[in-house]
Amino acid sequence: MSRRRYNNYWGYFPKSTPIPVKDGIKARTQRGRFGKNWWARRWIAVLESFGWSNRLQRGRTYARKGQVLNIDVRPGLVTARVQGSRRRPYSVRIEIRPLSEEQWGRAIDAMAGQALFAAQLLAGEMPPEIEEAFKAARVSLFPASGDIEMSCSCPDWAVPCKHIAAVYYLLGEEFDRDPFLLFTLRGRTREQVMEALRARRAAGAPSIEEAAPVEEPEPQAEPLDAALPRFWDPGESLGGFHVTIAPPAVETALLKRLGPPPFSRRPEAFVSTLTLVYAAVTDRALALAFGEGESG
Repeated sequence: MSRRRYNNYWGYFPKSTPIPVKDGIKARTQRGRFGKNWWARRWIAVLESFGWSNRLQRGRTYARKGQVLNIDVRPGLVTARVQGSRRRPYSVRIEIRPLSEEQWGRAIDAMAGQALFAAQLLAGEMPPEIEEAFKAARVSLFPASGDIEMSCSCPDWAVPCKHIAAVYYLLGEEFDRDPFLLFTLRGRTREQVMEALRARRAAGAPSIEEAAPVEEPEPQAEPLDAALPRFWDPGESLGGFHVTIAPPAVETALLKRLGPPPFSRRPEAFVSTLTLVYAAVTDRALALAFGEGESG
């Protein structure tokens, strides 16, 4: 057995110095743990569950030094190039098993059932309860180790190698910036998820014909001169006063009439968020009105 094979067999390689990169992707986290938000840390926890602490340590160093040249994220697939000690950069590939159409359907049904929950997503926030929504749909948003396949063109036989680890850590930082990349890795873009949520909400809303109150002819007002002699007389009892409680005939009519707000950088997202908030208020008001609220 040659020395080279012996070293490979035991997972040992002579220490090498990577070729410096001028314009690589450098981690924002220069010390301490990667990932500020809970979803980024959950992602990194999966990587660290594989073990190989020495390779992960070198992967963090590669990420902080900017050895990763580029990262491309597509539904279910991440590809990247990492500059090592050889002249030619290594090719990294991370495949995430996407959720099936049925699994996505159940997850979106669970998310659409809570208007405020969907509004947080539209506002660019990842609600902590999102895991509970996916669990209720018997689906896991975060991939387990068995859902991930990783490969690198480097000679190191271990998976993950330091090049894969560097890409993985940088992805965790990207999740801090854009948590919807988690959806992308599971097979759906943010736009696809938001469109499906709006469609579910629209399908569950009462139709205009059902929601519209019954219109009654307005009584003719008595001339003011004729009513003056009876101004201080007791009026009629309010016993005949009726209130119709129903969703608006036209949802967010005022918003639609005003148009996109000029003060928002993302007016469509702003209007979509308000639409879901108004829907949540309507749902809650109807629940309270018809005795479905909390007791006491």
